[in-house]
Amino acid sequence: MAETKASTWQVIKAVLGAFVGVQSEKQRQLDFQTKSIVPYIVVGVIAALLFVATLLLTVTLVLG
Repeated sequence: MAETKASTWQVIKAVLGAFVGVQSEKQRQLDFQTKSIVPYIVVGVIAALLFVATLLLTVTLVLG
């Protein structure tokens, strides 16, 4: 299995797929062939922060 560098779009698709809980077998195999886990962690943390910020904004607007 040759290790490759994941493109930005591939990392975003993988993280969003993980958030939803749906991912193709092909995408999963590409994820595990990448050299580094760091881009996935960074994009995952940013996505989680955006999700929480969106929830807080929505609750603030509904209750305000």
